[in-house]
Amino acid sequence: MDRAPGAGAPTAQELVAALRERCSPAEVALIRKRLGPGDDTCGIRMRDLFETARSHAAMPLAEVERLFASDLYEVRMGALCILDVRARARRATEAERARLYGLYLGHHDRITTWDMVDRAAPSVVGGHLLRRSRAPLHELAAAADPLRRRTAVTAPLWFVRYGDRSDLADVLALAAALADDPDPLVHLAVGTLLKHAGGLDPDAVTAFLDAHAARMPRPALRAATAKLLPAQRARFTGR
Repeated sequence: MDRAPGAGAPTAQELVAALRERCSPAEVALIRKRLGPGDDTCGIRMRDLFETARSHAAMPLAEVERLFASDLYEVRMGALCILDVRARARRATEAERARLYGLYLGHHDRITTWDMVDRAAPSVVGGHLLRRSRAPLHELAAAADPLRRRTAVTAPLWFVRYGDRSDLADVLALAAALADDPDPLVHLAVGTLLKHAGGLDPDAVTAFLDAHAARMPRPALRAATAKLLPAQRARFTGR
């Protein structure tokens, strides 16, 4: 981070101004395709957005919270980038990680695209819950909002990467809860979670698919089997 939190730290207003300086009309049409009703965009390339947010990541969390009120996709994505950067910082305390987690869940209604979920759910939500109860993820899995359900099966990517085989039981239980979800925002994320779990324990994922493949949408199944051996993959996809 460029500056330590506290006096002289970046502000929400400064980040918004910096983002607006990098707006490009040529990007607007591309970004608008994935936005929901009520969202607006000024058009910033993702690399530029991430770099700008990272350079302002030392802002106080009260300032980060202000960013969620914006109608601009880029501003809210900037907030999530900052949460991600702060959650990944080695010097982050447990108290700060808890605040990051609270900001993410407390403003989930302002998370309106799949890539907002994917940017921060693993590090912010999964990172906080790595050694805690997984009950909040099961609550999210039961939500009406598909993006909350996506958080439920995207956050556990952190368990797959930084946990151990004992965490797979929770990972697979969440995948089972949403294996036949009709929304692509959710079932594709289930497939991605299983794909990465397959890299850790292919036998466990094969056993999961023996039980659940018949009810999974084909795109989710293709994603889930991507890291299995060809013979294992062919059992479920026919190719």
